[in-house]
Amino acid sequence: MTKRGPGAGTVVGDERIRLFCGLQPADETVACLAAWQAAALPRGRVVPPENLHVTLAFLGGRPAAEVPTIAAELRAASAAAGRIELRPLRYRETRSVGMVVLDDVHGSAGHLALDLFDRLEQLGVYERERRPWLPHVTVLRFRRPPRLRPEVPDLGELSPSGAAVYHSVLRSGGAQYEVLESVSLGG
Repeated sequence: MTKRGPGAGTVVGDERIRLFCGLQPADETVACLAAWQAAALPRGRVVPPENLHVTLAFLGGRPAAEVPTIAAELRAASAAAGRIELRPLRYRETRSVGMVVLDDVHGSAGHLALDLFDRLEQLGVYERERRPWLPHVTVLRFRRPPRLRPEVPDLGELSPSGAAVYHSVLRSGGAQYEVLESVSLGG
């Protein structure tokens, strides 16, 4: 099911926009993560609740006219996905972000990601990364790793509420993500 209307972003024509596909956490998951961020992450720039997601595929700058085709492939891959259950495993820092790494309990999220990669590669809009896909939620951004070691948030098993094509808009205060198309997950 495609969602458009209030809260859905709009783009047109040949304008190049930064796109990615991701899983949308349920509202209660976002609320739990936001509370955990406030309590456990004293340094760095906390990712705002409206930007929390699990990235499936980052497409980079693409013509806005490609959004419907990309959304159709996300919809097809999502319809074929089984029930997705994720659990927090650990907190991890890279050189610029802190993340909650997730366990893909039944492998359904990984199967969805691989199916989507194949579909987007066939369209010629995506090049698969060399490293394996890692389900995670970026929760913190920084210039230098703060070397935090927080306990992972107590989220229990979580199931995404859907998947979406996002527009990443770069602003002076950081990126803002706008949902362009939202689709239901199958299974």
